[in-house]
Amino acid sequence: MTRLDAPATARNRAPILAILERWLGASVRPDPIRVLEIASGTGQHAVFFAEALPHLRWQPSDPDPAHLESIEAWRVGSGLENLAAPIALDVRAGDWGIDSVDVLFNANMIHIAPWTAAEGLFAGAGRVLAPEGLLFLYGPFRVGDRHTAPSNEAFDADLRRRDPAWGVRDLERVAALAAAAGLSLVESNDMPANNKLLVFRLAPGQHRLAT
Repeated sequence: MTRLDAPATARNRAPILAILERWLGASVRPDPIRVLEIASGTGQHAVFFAEALPHLRWQPSDPDPAHLESIEAWRVGSGLENLAAPIALDVRAGDWGIDSVDVLFNANMIHIAPWTAAEGLFAGAGRVLAPEGLLFLYGPFRVGDRHTAPSNEAFDADLRRRDPAWGVRDLERVAALAAAAGLSLVESNDMPANNKLLVFRLAPGQHRLAT
């Protein structure tokens, strides 16, 4: 099995972990927490967060066979008992084949995928999150119809040259999409390299797990 390496994970994982600890740390939520990571990529985030927060039950997923192989290689190498084998999951599918989870985590997906991926993410969150479940969404965003930094504007232009369906998303449009699925934006955190970590929470009574 081939372990892929994404250097950006080494740069952003500690700041992300600090926020996950504040929301999900054992002192805050001591019971086991079921986390589904959407688009786990190389698998490095999954290993790092599962090791740092052993009370989490971390389930990685990805639609790409090469990524699934990398995730499994990192998982086996880690020896972590709270990190499950990766599952194939296309966020746009109407049925993820997942029972209820407490938390969804997604990093660096919606800007390098069609808008239908963002739609699928929030529609799925509305189906599988437990009442008052949380969704953590990491990546670059436009705010107030403007880029937050020149580097993000250049990155957005490069993404759109590579695929017109890609691009840095508007935070307000993402929040509206979340609201339509029953989730509210409860926190926006500024992160390194002009990224943000958004925290959404499913409103009480909004759980719509498919039967």
